[in-house]
Amino acid sequence: MPSKTQYQTRHRQELLAYLQSMAGQHVTAAGIAQYFETQGIRIGVATIYRHLDRMVAEGIVNKYVLDNTSPACYEYHAPTAEHTKSGCLHLKCECCNAVIHLPCHELAQLQHHLLQQYRFALDGTRTVLYGLCKNCRKDSAQSLGSDFI
Repeated sequence: MPSKTQYQTRHRQELLAYLQSMAGQHVTAAGIAQYFETQGIRIGVATIYRHLDRMVAEGIVNKYVLDNTSPACYEYHAPTAEHTKSGCLHLKCECCNAVIHLPCHELAQLQHHLLQQYRFALDGTRTVLYGLCKNCRKDSAQSLGSDFI
């Protein structure tokens, strides 16, 4: 019978492989658990959270908490100093709750501008801007008239 350390190591490897296959995409712990369930892999949600927390502390996974009503999202990234420093920017639609992920290079430009112009260091791992997505804006413009942005 495998020891507890081997058991955790196997789950960590499976979780890491899954996160790497989803690089650049946001996943939730519940979504990860559902994936493993469909694959016939028995891994508890508490174990998933424990490994995700360790990976966040190690700097190989970013954790994003968008608001108090949405579950935390996790994103794997290759551990480079630039990515860890800049994080990523999220846009959240206030109408349909869609979350749009912007690549790091776009946030890096904004962070640089804020630091140079305002001497403000933006935490790119926790930044969410709220507004209306393309589809909701289109629907609103049709009902409000062409002056709606």
